This record gives sequence, C-alpha cells and structure tokens, in this order.
Amino acid sequence: MFAKPQAEHAWLDQLIGDWTFDHDCQMPDGNTSTASGNMTCRSLGGLWLVCESSGDAPDSGPWSSIMTLGFDPVKDQYVGTFVGSMMANLWLYHGILDANQKRLVLETLGPSFDGSGTCNYRDTIEITDGDHWLMTSSLQADDGEWVPFMTGKHTRG
Repeated sequence: MFAKPQAEHAWLDQLIGDWTFDHDCQMPDGNTSTASGNMTCRSLGGLWLVCESSGDAPDSGPWSSIMTLGFDPVKDQYVGTFVGSMMANLWLYHGILDANQKRLVLETLGPSFDGSGTCNYRDTIEITDGDHWLMTSSLQADDGEWVPFMTGKHTRG
C-alpha cells in the first residue's frame, strides 16, 4: 500500500526550500502585471512536493497559492494541482520531463481569459541552477500555437 519514492520523485527535491520570486505577465488582451513574493516548498513523504506561495500584486493586492506535484508511476507522468486565493478554479496538472531533465512540462485545462469556455494551458518549470528556476505559463491559441503570458524567476533564499 505504501509507495516508495522513485527517481522521478527525487527530481522534485531540487525545488525544496525557500524562494523569492518575481512574475511578469503579458495577458492575451494586452494588459500587463507584475507580482512578487515568497514560496516555501517541502516534501510530503518523499512522494509529493507542496509549494506554498504568497505575495502582493500592485493591481489586486495580497494573494496566496498552493501547488502540489508528484509522480504517478502507473500513469508514468507527473501529476499535481494548483489553487490560488485569486481564482475559483482547481488546476489539475499532468506532464513529463524533457529529454535533458531540466524542464518539467505540465499541462492543464482551465478557463479561457475571455470567459468563453476553457482552453489548454502549459506551465513549465525549468531548473537553471541549484539556486534558480523559471516558471513559464502559456496558453494554446485557436491555431494550436502556445502563447507565453507569464514568466516567473525564482531565487533560493
């Protein structure tokens, strides 16, 4: 019944610790925004990464979020969730590591920015070194192209 951590779980351990971040957003409608804050990532039994973030956005005020990430050996993919105080949607992730094992590409379905339904989203975690990583969020346009709208730079400490 009790699962044992695997190499895929250990990959997530790179994110354990305390981080500061700056996010720059360029929304599809042309609006821009920034956010900065702190994130604490911890391991839950070696199987799950739990990341709790909080910050303050100049336009909308304080916010907080929780992201969970793990690896499902039956599905042979990473899985997770994201919830935030600024939205009512539960984001369900599934994804894989790229070939060089520096980028975890997570895909999910969520509400479209224009409120007309849902669209595909992609959040990519890219490890740049032991003390830095990037989060890039993109949405899939009607033509199938992925359009980046948020870049977040995370620094340990």
